Amino acid sequence: MFAYRWILVAGALFGVFLLVGARPSNGSAGEERYVVRSGDTLWALADERYGGDPREGVWRIRERNDLDSAPLRTGIVLYLPVAGDA
Repeated sequence: MFAYRWILVAGALFGVFLLVGARPSNGSAGEERYVVRSGDTLWALADERYGGDPREGVWRIRERNDLDSAPLRTGIVLYLPVAGDA
């Protein structure tokens, strides 16, 4: 009976550790969090953040956020790689 209680307590403590102890990072230095606003497009975001042809920036944003070709939805969070990071 004591061993059973100890297992339950250990499991509960481990669960608390997973929820509290393992915190997500603030993001790597190589990306920025961006909340999509009404009227935003991938093309416009890539054009203002990455030099040259925006197509590579669009591809990078899509790859990082696992996006398809559907229009952006207002309020979603995108992770935008910093220019120069591969």
